[in-house]
Amino acid sequence: MTGESILQPEEIRRKRAENPKMRERDLARILGISEAELVAAHCGEGVSRIEPRVPDFLAGMEAVGTVMALTRNESAVHEKIGVYENASASEKSAIVLGKEIDLRIFPSHWAHAFAVEKRDGEDVRLSLQFFDRAGDAVHKVHLRPESNSHAFHKLLEALASRDQSPNIEVKAPAQLEAPEETDSGVVETLRERWSAMQDVHQFVGILRTLKLTRRQAVQMVGDEFAWRLDGTAVPAMMDQAVEATIPIMCFVGSRGCIQIHSGPVANVKPMGPWLNVMDPTFHLHLRLDHLAEVWAVRKPTKDGHVTSLEAYDDAGNLVIQFFGKRHEGEEERADWRSAMERLPRLPHASAA
Repeated sequence: MTGESILQPEEIRRKRAENPKMRERDLARILGISEAELVAAHCGEGVSRIEPRVPDFLAGMEAVGTVMALTRNESAVHEKIGVYENASASEKSAIVLGKEIDLRIFPSHWAHAFAVEKRDGEDVRLSLQFFDRAGDAVHKVHLRPESNSHAFHKLLEALASRDQSPNIEVKAPAQLEAPEETDSGVVETLRERWSAMQDVHQFVGILRTLKLTRRQAVQMVGDEFAWRLDGTAVPAMMDQAVEATIPIMCFVGSRGCIQIHSGPVANVKPMGPWLNVMDPTFHLHLRLDHLAEVWAVRKPTKDGHVTSLEAYDDAGNLVIQFFGKRHEGEEERADWRSAMERLPRLPHASAA
């Protein structure tokens, strides 16, 4: 939706009151508005606008102590409980390298922000919620009973916005142009540059230079570097990680933030279409029925090749990505590599 909502704030608040248990994201979809518009409509009624200044937000968050950080996309919800430690920020990027909370932030996408107070009987739940220009959530912070509420309110004062109106303007996200058909020369160049990688972070530059999407690249590069997996591969990988106590890295991203879990997983629970991880400091909720393609992807580095499991939705968006836990300068874990090799493959994966 582009522009201001056709629903007035009072109408949105009435619909919220009529559906008190429904999640904001789901109610917004039913109402044909963005989640940010739904939240903004409650300004002055438990919601206040704050400025989405990432450096100032990160500077004040460590003092708030233990919180729950949440980053999601349409198909995966990634929650980490911990402290915003070791943060640094610039205008173009920011990073949090805490023991539990590990984030890569892209501040240009942080357009709207709110402090939200929800009352449930005697309980009061406090959160910070950040949205992009389309009104989609890029990141949220939920306070816990052990959080430092004094430091939280001090941060709110520092970020308070003069604009407390209940209306916001949202803009539809820019549509990516459909990838053009690629000739054999592009395929050969992709394979040549892929095989010459010394660092996994060089991959983005290769995509940019060749004007390829991530999914296009894995489809084109051939079985030496990428092979398509059966749809059961993600739960099969999780089962192996639990059984063999393999520490993994799990990446979930929105337009404005990538959130990472590093460590073992133990309590994995399928429920309907959802695959859930419910560990003490890590919760994951993944819609398996949204995964149109699952790939094992191998990238060379100066420390040997690194293997990832990548899942895409039917629009070609990267939903979730997994690696074996490793640090720069280390070889890939043998148990992770072996687990990836054992995952069920689709026949003729390179024929995409």
